[in-house]
Amino acid sequence: MKALIIGATGATGKDLVKNLLQDAFYSEVVIFVRRTSGIAHPNLKEIIIDFDKPGEVAELVNGDVLFSCLGTTLKTAGSKEKQWHIDYEIPLQFAETAKRNGVSHMVLLSAYGASVTSRVFYSKLKGKLEDAISELGFYNYIIFRPGLLLRKDTDRAGERISAVLISLLNWLGIIKKFKPMPTAILAEKLSKAPKVFSQGKHVIELDKIFSF
Repeated sequence: MKALIIGATGATGKDLVKNLLQDAFYSEVVIFVRRTSGIAHPNLKEIIIDFDKPGEVAELVNGDVLFSCLGTTLKTAGSKEKQWHIDYEIPLQFAETAKRNGVSHMVLLSAYGASVTSRVFYSKLKGKLEDAISELGFYNYIIFRPGLLLRKDTDRAGERISAVLISLLNWLGIIKKFKPMPTAILAEKLSKAPKVFSQGKHVIELDKIFSF
């Protein structure tokens, strides 16, 4: 299976690339990145692109499965408009191109609480993206909704503090389904999903990701 990835240089994306390259199920891995990832592997193809001009690489978005791990925070983006562009517009454009080019599988890294009816900007954004991609009609569409992610060597103080607090509550037997998830484990589940789930739409909620 030929895998395509956007968001390959993020924490989860990096782990996903490693998993796919180590899995014989995937014969080729193509990553679309703004700058080189520094990864060298005979099965890896790296395409440097301007994400504001996705049409320039449209003919290269072809394969069997598209993994979308692209995303940012409001703080990093600088505004809701820029976050919308990165988290919604770019992934949707890639999904549309992939579908036109005959890609049959789509794996989307979304977020816990994603819903078009949410009053939270980020959750509503993710919900709208999920629905927009669903309308494209992929043969197999798999959505992951993880909660707090544990990124290796993260520099986000709030993320570290939240992880400690949630882990403490888990230890006390409280809100166990909100258990923080290392990106390495999430990446393993993402790579496994196309082999486990068949035709149709599948939503993998936070408390189910660990168990399949």
